[in-house]
This record gives sequence, C-alpha cells and structure tokens, in this order.
Amino acid sequence: MITKFSHVSLFVKDQASAYDFYVNKLGFEVRTDAKMDNGFWWLTVGIKTQPDLEIVLYAIDDGKPELTELRRQLLDKGGLGAGVFEVDDIHATYQDLVAKGVRFKGEPEEQFYGIEAIMVDDSGNWFSVTQRKPH
Repeated sequence: MITKFSHVSLFVKDQASAYDFYVNKLGFEVRTDAKMDNGFWWLTVGIKTQPDLEIVLYAIDDGKPELTELRRQLLDKGGLGAGVFEVDDIHATYQDLVAKGVRFKGEPEEQFYGIEAIMVDDSGNWFSVTQRKPH
C-alpha cells in the first residue's frame, strides 16, 4: 500500500542557480546536497514546515541531448507548471518575494478558491502561490 508522496522532481536549467533561488529567495531548506562519483548532483530542498516532502532540483541535462533540448524548450516557453504553494497572506508573501527579485506573471487576483499569483522560478517553472478561501 502506498503511504505518502515523498519526492517530486523539478527540471532546472542550472542547479547552482536553482539552489540559490529556492534556498535564498524562497527560504526553503536544503535536505540533500550530494555529488556522486559520476558527477551527478542529487540536490533536494523542502519547505521548512513540511519535512516529509523533498523537491528534487534535477538538471535538465541528463546525458540525453534530445531530451535536454526538449526540456529547455518547455521551460523557455513556460510549458512546465509545477504545482501550488499555499501561503497565509498572499499580499505580504507577494511583496516579500518581489522585493527579493522573484518574478510573477501578475499581481495577486481573486479566484473562486482564494487569492492567487503565478510565480516563475529562475528556470521557467511556474507555480500558483495561493491563499485559500476559508471554508
């Protein structure tokens, strides 16, 4: 029986830059930072309040040039939406992240499920940053 989802992978153009973005701009913590003998960098980060989920910052170049180029094109065209980050105060979070240089597609807007702003990481992955409506 499956008991939980522990890791999710994001393709990133540059792992060092992604490290800086997720740790220094978003405030995530590093969970695993290990270089293997073959040069592969196993790099995971996570949200401090969610210790059982690791986000793998996976380099788009995995030795398969045709897939590397396809991934790069998808990221460049905004074709990889990665999920939803929940926040308690969307307006304060938005202002804080914009001040740190994080790019958004627009300002927070009311939706049927809450208030949302679309954030883009330094590789081109986009995320909904959402403050849910109270139930």
